[in-house]
Amino acid sequence: MTTEGLQKRIVKFRDLRNWKQFHNPKDLAISLLLEAAELLEHFQWESPEEMDELIKSEKLKEIKEEVADTYYWILLIAHDLNIDLEEALKEKMAQNEAKYPVEKAKNSHKKYNEL
Repeated sequence: MTTEGLQKRIVKFRDLRNWKQFHNPKDLAISLLLEAAELLEHFQWESPEEMDELIKSEKLKEIKEEVADTYYWILLIAHDLNIDLEEALKEKMAQNEAKYPVEKAKNSHKKYNEL
């Protein structure tokens, strides 16, 4: 399914429940961050070895659900603010490529202004 198709599906889901009245940009962004925090909980306090085991375990299903929840809110925010996600990502990647040229950023975790 395309991004547009996914957005139509979630908007239909929302509209059938008359939830648009609760969905202003601030509350959508809060919902996104809450779901992202739930995703982070799966990794909190885990060592690298424990994380390797975690992603091979049945917990991966829960992680997958949290990833889907964050994607849901991203799609809805983009829809409601008329943001073309594909175009926005292309533009952002061009900015990132300019800020982090391979010859400076390769094997470095420094921020662009420290390279």
